[in-house]
Amino acid sequence: MNSDFTLAIHSLTLLALQPDRMSTSDAIAESAGVHPVRIRKVLSLLKRHGIIKSKEGTGGGFIFALELSEVNLYDIYNITSEGALQPKCPDSNEQCIVGANMHKVLFSIFMGAEKYLGEYLKDYTIKEIVNLVNEEQSGC
Repeated sequence: MNSDFTLAIHSLTLLALQPDRMSTSDAIAESAGVHPVRIRKVLSLLKRHGIIKSKEGTGGGFIFALELSEVNLYDIYNITSEGALQPKCPDSNEQCIVGANMHKVLFSIFMGAEKYLGEYLKDYTIKEIVNLVNEEQSGC
């Protein structure tokens, strides 16, 4: 999993907590503690997939395009990190039984793990993430 996944969830949660106003990439970047260029890359992915929409110019920014309960963490994983669990195997000796088969064996195992991860992530929507953030806040 890469940081784009967590930045996307952070961005969407922030947008969800401010439903009646647009947020700029600078404001989201400040909240996430990263450079605005990183956030703009992630926001671009989310916009391309119809999860958020944007408006340019004065008063512009980003806002949710869908209902919070329509977006689950597996959707975000697929947009930002799909295949991230695939093993990175170096070029192996194809004359060796291990070298010739290790990539295929590990690929199969890790693709199964990604499938299970996806099923787990489907259980969490952005609405639930917002609720969890609010619960943490009220517990302070």
